[in-house]
Amino acid sequence: MATIFAVSSGRPPAAIAVLRISGPQALAAAERLAGTLPEPRRAALRTLRDAAGDPIDRALVLVFPGPNTATGEDLTELHLHGGRAVVAAAERALAGMDGLRAAEPGEFTRRALANGRIDLIQAQGLADLLEAETEQQRRIAIDSAEGTVSRLVEGWMRDVSGIAALVEAAIDFEDEGDVLPVEAAAIDAETRRLVATLDATLSRPAVERYRDGVRVVLVGPPNAGKSSLLNALVGREAAIVSPIAGTTRDRVEASVIRRGRVYALIDTAGLRDDSDDPIEQIGIERARAAAAAADIILDLNPQAEADARSLIIHAQADTRPLDHADAIATSIHDPASIDRLWSAIEQRGDALLGTPDGPSFHQSQRTAISAARAALARSADSDDLLLRAEELRTASRALAGLLGIDATEAMLDSLFERFCVGK
Repeated sequence: MATIFAVSSGRPPAAIAVLRISGPQALAAAERLAGTLPEPRRAALRTLRDAAGDPIDRALVLVFPGPNTATGEDLTELHLHGGRAVVAAAERALAGMDGLRAAEPGEFTRRALANGRIDLIQAQGLADLLEAETEQQRRIAIDSAEGTVSRLVEGWMRDVSGIAALVEAAIDFEDEGDVLPVEAAAIDAETRRLVATLDATLSRPAVERYRDGVRVVLVGPPNAGKSSLLNALVGREAAIVSPIAGTTRDRVEASVIRRGRVYALIDTAGLRDDSDDPIEQIGIERARAAAAAADIILDLNPQAEADARSLIIHAQADTRPLDHADAIATSIHDPASIDRLWSAIEQRGDALLGTPDGPSFHQSQRTAISAARAALARSADSDDLLLRAEELRTASRALAGLLGIDATEAMLDSLFERFCVGK
């Protein structure tokens, strides 16, 4: 296996650049650059030199012999000055050594998975952690990356194994013509308890919901003040505002983070039934499609049909009399009114997502959990012990796949292409 190297800190220029080397020649490569290596896991200052003996940099060198390393292999770190020329010179020196090459995206973490240092859920958590933009996303990712979610799945697998042991015992007794009622009752109870546990897990939002955020769509007739209100809510000029009806022809999207949660706000074309402009008609259809997919609708038409997702908004309240008793009055010239609207939106957001009260899984992971749950349910509903045993094996395989035990190369490629080169 090739020895790989890459910068695992931020790309230069930076104060410090951490250049990682992992693989069977990691220690030898570091020795060729730095001379005598320090004791394992102790930092020491060394002058790095290229193949011609010319100095590259004065850097800290750390050595981590495998297998108890991040990748499960011999690993060294060179803490360089973070200038582009310094990093490039060190990388050229390493690339010139036989058996060394630059790492591919996610390859360090992929080797950690292959060498049993982490499982697939932890790898997914690391990818999520790199992409986290909010505190809520960070907390969810940490649960996966640090193994909390993996331990939960391992517990489910132990439960399935325990139920399978009861089924196998019952099969043995059945062969002797005597199935113990207590065993049958225990099998049913344990299976249905685990089904209920998986149901509770699947009732929570997927990780993607916390990443994509709450979709807030502004709808209403032309010139109702939707674009001005969107700009006031996001605090910048995201949408074009003019007194000309039909200025907004297509959806305008803007994201904002409030109290650690992402909100995707979408301005839409004004809704009316008498337009003969084909471009405007397309915009109206897109507006209706956006409203259909919305989590929250800010409806600036007080005569609109009631929708459980809607907040009725009385925009331009400083120039128009209130025309709906339940409307939230807003004015772009009154910051307090915008704050009140945000409070109402956030209350709806809390009801939709709230704070995760347990582990969250990606949609692909939820599919595997659903498969395990369905197999367990079929097992519980069957009177045939052999069929029960087969369904339990199906459930176990589905749960094992979450940890990467049955992961395919295609699944791994899809995951690791999200990583930066040095991770």
